[in-house]
Amino acid sequence: MAQQKTMSLLEFTKQFGTEELCRQHLYNMRWPKGFVCPKCGTVDEPFNIKSRNLYQCKHCNHQASVTAGTVMDKTKTPLHKWFLGIYLMSQDKRGCSAKRLQRELGIAYDTAWTMSHKIRKAMGEKDTAYLLGGTVDMDEAFFGAARVGSKRGRGTEKTPIVFGISMNNKGKPGFIKAKVAPNVDSETVSDFAKEYIEAGSHIRSDGLNIYRILSKDGYAHEAQVFDPIGSPEHLKILHVIISNVKAFINGTYHGLGDTHLQAFIDEFCYRFNRRFWESQLFNRTIDACIGAAPFPRYELIG
Repeated sequence: MAQQKTMSLLEFTKQFGTEELCRQHLYNMRWPKGFVCPKCGTVDEPFNIKSRNLYQCKHCNHQASVTAGTVMDKTKTPLHKWFLGIYLMSQDKRGCSAKRLQRELGIAYDTAWTMSHKIRKAMGEKDTAYLLGGTVDMDEAFFGAARVGSKRGRGTEKTPIVFGISMNNKGKPGFIKAKVAPNVDSETVSDFAKEYIEAGSHIRSDGLNIYRILSKDGYAHEAQVFDPIGSPEHLKILHVIISNVKAFINGTYHGLGDTHLQAFIDEFCYRFNRRFWESQLFNRTIDACIGAAPFPRYELIG
């Protein structure tokens, strides 16, 4: 079956070039079977208050906009700019910086920065809906600049991130999970597995002692000392993906600190996990933004 082509920027502009087109698309995606009152749950055709872009429930008189309760809640930024921001962030594998959003959307940098982080948080929330299963490869990597005089490798003071990727019976990668960790130890490995990997799964790792706890946690653990010469295929795909993550972080988001690193890692994982549905990425990301709860600005700063 041929893969559908990705929507071009010209096609996007024709389809979502006005506020009304964006509002109607958001309405159809949010309430595909008809307006559902956010307050009383009644499904019925609402009163359309066009002068205020609100919909009023005929049963309880509650008024709601298409953005209420989404990451776009109470936004002052026009919907067509939100849609373009979502399009750019969902389509470009290299990522889309706030600086680029500022330039492409013609908005203030502060607005672009907040928008991008809200979209990232929605992406991260969407990926919490599933677990890795079957055969899962696990490893850890270190991100960021090392402090002066710090050690190399696992003794470094860079930020550690634990990765897990499901592999099918043909050795092809499925879904990926990654989590920024305070340190690299058995507790970190155990917590990651319990949060992101189905119980009883087959987990493959290198020979580091911290992974031994996986057997005690009920997983079928297979450890093998990493040897790029003697066993070049061991964890090879995961290592390639980790290299891609580092290129993604260093290429688009120069000088990224620890505070928001998880959000950018979530963004990479979100697009990787949907790499076979590129033609659907825009609508899937719109759906993620609809389903995610509003994020107060202080949550994004912290």
